[in-house]
This record gives sequence, C-alpha cells and structure tokens, in this order.
Amino acid sequence: MEEETKKQFDEQRELLEAIYVSSEKTRRYFLWTLIVSLLVFVLPLLALLFIVPRFLSLYTSGLEGL
Repeated sequence: MEEETKKQFDEQRELLEAIYVSSEKTRRYFLWTLIVSLLVFVLPLLALLFIVPRFLSLYTSGLEGL
C-alpha cells in the first residue's frame, strides 16, 4: 500500500510540474500580448501629440500668406 501511495504522489508531482510549466507559458503569453497591445495603442497617441501640433503650425502658417 505504501508503494502505491508513493507512486501516486510521484505521478501527481509530475502532473503538477507540467501544469506549472504550462501556466507560466500562458502567463508570459498574456504579458507579451498586453505589452504589444499597449505599444500599438500608446505609441500612435504619443506620435499624434507631436505630429498634430506641427501639422497645424504648418497649415496655419500657409494660410497667413493668403
């Protein structure tokens, strides 16, 4: 009986290690998905902060000559 219990514990340990590895891969996948999503959303917003004022400045200076 003792050997059978030890064998079951060893099998459960192996399964828990496999679950841990799988969950860590999933966690890293979600982390990188979050980072890429933020970059795709935030970087264009930051670019607009610099591009729009420059564009408006050029546009209004072009209208002054009329």
